[in-house]
Amino acid sequence: MSLINIIDFPVLGDGRGALVALEANHHIPFEIKRVYYIYGTAQGLARGFHAHKELKQVAICLKGSCRFVMDDGKGKQEVILASPDKGLLIDAMQWHEMYDFSENCVLMVLASDIYDEDDYIRDYQNFLQEIKKC
Repeated sequence: MSLINIIDFPVLGDGRGALVALEANHHIPFEIKRVYYIYGTAQGLARGFHAHKELKQVAICLKGSCRFVMDDGKGKQEVILASPDKGLLIDAMQWHEMYDFSENCVLMVLASDIYDEDDYIRDYQNFLQEIKKC
């Protein structure tokens, strides 16, 4: 089973440029309750290093590129995000790490719920223990 679930978004456009419209429960497989973005990440800095118990997310690299490592506790896979018309689905109980951000990277994330610190698993060994319970 692949840990990498890329969503291809429909691109509308003409001579004036491209447009991508995202709709909850259509292009995005959940109701969107939170949007955030990451930019200006220092070279060599990695982010993420956590999983969510319930939260689902879609990460979209609007500009530049970055790498993700996705981990389900049984295996790891890596993917590069570098296109604003593709999104990476980050399901619940998927450990994820982001690194190798290009200088101009803007990474937007659509989330299925508001911020809740109690939903985070920030310790990898705890994540592996939780996976065994599933």
